[in-house]
Amino acid sequence: MMLAIGKRTQLLLGVTVMAIGMAMMPAIATAPQPPQLVVSKLNGRNINILYVTRSKDKVLMRCYPGLQPRLIVRQQAAGTKEGILSCGK
Repeated sequence: MMLAIGKRTQLLLGVTVMAIGMAMMPAIATAPQPPQLVVSKLNGRNINILYVTRSKDKVLMRCYPGLQPRLIVRQQAAGTKEGILSCGK
């Protein structure tokens, strides 16, 4: 025996099923994110990691008088690069 349901009920049921399905599916981000500062540990010390994923983003770094910004760039095994930005003489 089939139940007769109206178009509105069918639409509402379809939207509800789709919303539940989307809520259960993990979100996948495809766009680069704005810079994000994350606290982490390195050799037992707290450090700040700045993730920059967009090529147009710029980072301003200010050092105490007498110190200069330094950037050390390292090649990673996966073909990406990472840099250590610090103040020094």
